[in-house]
Amino acid sequence: MATQKLLLLPGDGIGPEVMAEVKRLIGWLNAKGLASFETEDGLVGGAAYDAHGASISEADMDKAKAADAIIFGAVGGPKWDGVPYEVRPEAGLLRLRKDLGLFANLRPAVCYPALADASSLKREIVEGLDIMIVRELTGGVYFGEPKTITDLGNGQKRAIDTQVYDTYEIERIARVAFDLARKRKNKVTSMEKRNVMKSGVLWNEVVTAVHAREYKDVTLEHQLADSGGMNLVKYPKMFDVIVTDNLFGDMLSDIAAMLTGSLGMLPSASLGEVDAKTHKRRALYEPVHGSAPDIAGKGLANPIAMLTSFGMALRYSFDMGALADKLDAAIAAVLASGLRTADLKAEGSTPASTAQMGEAIIKELEKLTA
Repeated sequence: MATQKLLLLPGDGIGPEVMAEVKRLIGWLNAKGLASFETEDGLVGGAAYDAHGASISEADMDKAKAADAIIFGAVGGPKWDGVPYEVRPEAGLLRLRKDLGLFANLRPAVCYPALADASSLKREIVEGLDIMIVRELTGGVYFGEPKTITDLGNGQKRAIDTQVYDTYEIERIARVAFDLARKRKNKVTSMEKRNVMKSGVLWNEVVTAVHAREYKDVTLEHQLADSGGMNLVKYPKMFDVIVTDNLFGDMLSDIAAMLTGSLGMLPSASLGEVDAKTHKRRALYEPVHGSAPDIAGKGLANPIAMLTSFGMALRYSFDMGALADKLDAAIAAVLASGLRTADLKAEGSTPASTAQMGEAIIKELEKLTA
């Protein structure tokens, strides 16, 4: 069994707490002979700024480039609100995405049966929900130039962020979406704002062309991103795979998170191009929930999004889809038993700390792998 190298970047806030449950799972998998992972720890975000004066050190960037996959916690918090913009905690994550070429962000939104009543929407709207949002991650308004704030005098300033996309960037993210759809329900919905944005016009044209040229067997629909957001909360099960740009993907995936009952339930994968020689791709896996500094250190954090992010690593980086399926089944069983972290608490449920939830999931996984 080949040994896989993982770089663990816990980050800030609840990041170290949820990462501890991934470490527990990795240790269990290694001990049982179900996998062989070699782990190394690094610093990112505010923790890296405190240690190095940067949001990620050059040494840890080198570790990231050498790893088979990166498991990432969360960054940020009020402690670092006053640091210079270029070394803010979030800059470490943005650099990892950009320098490693992690252009494709996969954000599944799955409603576990036991949590259908935890959503802010009615049970019949979300029960059985299973959608995938594919977000372009290294282009668009977050990286476009110019990006400036200019003093105009007389107390006035002008801020500029630039939305930029080239054809190849849209083509490659579209292919990721279409390939995923072929393994799911064979439907892609592309979202942009072609009615008011030139980048949206190009996005629509390129996705349509890739579909006609390479993926005629997949159903393609187009929606404006604002009406798409409305439909996500009106009838989310109309979607299978949604592909969209960096900005809209950021917002739409957070909307989708709440359909599942809690932001603490949403994992993500950020993938690069497949290397022609090794057939591997660089990848980073992280929960969507953020650093939640208000509950950090209290044992209240939900580790499920962190654990399912690791499950996505099993699936997309290490060809261990069967093991990832068993991890998902173990989580579903624990939730069905009524165990809940604070974000999911409901009448009649059993409260659990971060560590208790992680331990319960491993116990269920042990049953499924016996």
